[in-house]
Amino acid sequence: MTHHHAGPVAVVTGAGSGIGRAVARLMLAEGYRVVLAGRREEKLLETGAGHALALTVRCDITRPDDVERLFAATLERWGRVDVLFNNAGTFGPSAAVDELSPEDWEATAAVNISGSLLCAGAAVRAMKAQMPQGGRIINNGSISAHSPRPRSVAYTVTKHAITGLTKSIELDGRGFGITCGQIDIGNAATGLMDTIGVGDGALQADGSRRVEPTFPVEDAARAVLMMAGMPAAASVGSVVITAAGMPFIGRG
Repeated sequence: MTHHHAGPVAVVTGAGSGIGRAVARLMLAEGYRVVLAGRREEKLLETGAGHALALTVRCDITRPDDVERLFAATLERWGRVDVLFNNAGTFGPSAAVDELSPEDWEATAAVNISGSLLCAGAAVRAMKAQMPQGGRIINNGSISAHSPRPRSVAYTVTKHAITGLTKSIELDGRGFGITCGQIDIGNAATGLMDTIGVGDGALQADGSRRVEPTFPVEDAARAVLMMAGMPAAASVGSVVITAAGMPFIGRG
């Protein structure tokens, strides 16, 4: 049986790198019991670094059986799910709408839309069934859910879809103590962002390239923890956090 002083149980997808790794490590440091999910077990083990409150589960979120297994393993170990950080995602190809191959589109949507939806569904089922009932889902959107970069149609469409997923979960979860919010992060310094702040920088809307500011991924993780740690009576629906001075607010 779990002890009453044990911290909340959080499932973090894409926990092997980037924002997922930073969030998982911060949660572990703050006393959460954290399930680290991702495709590469060695990366998950690096994230957990032998922490007693870390459980690693190899999981490809595009596979429904993997998602079911992830949440079954969570419930078997800790008996409940308090938080899902629905984080795993892919940038997909650099292509305009007329260049995007059907295969590349399907692969991007499979991770970013279907995978996020499958994880949310499994989390909600667990949250409805547990006592006390309820929990919190935090979806990792992107500032591309608001304003796209050029040649990012697959990513942009899937991240706009996450906004609809977030609102639907929040609405459908109301009667069960389940809240849902979205964090849209711009230019956190992760491996994925390596080209933004170096060399010729990132492609801009006017066709130029520009080296853009970035900010530490640990600071993005703190914003996720703020959302996760809110009392059940409050729901944080949307957080936008970007590198100061990046070209997001102004016109491109």
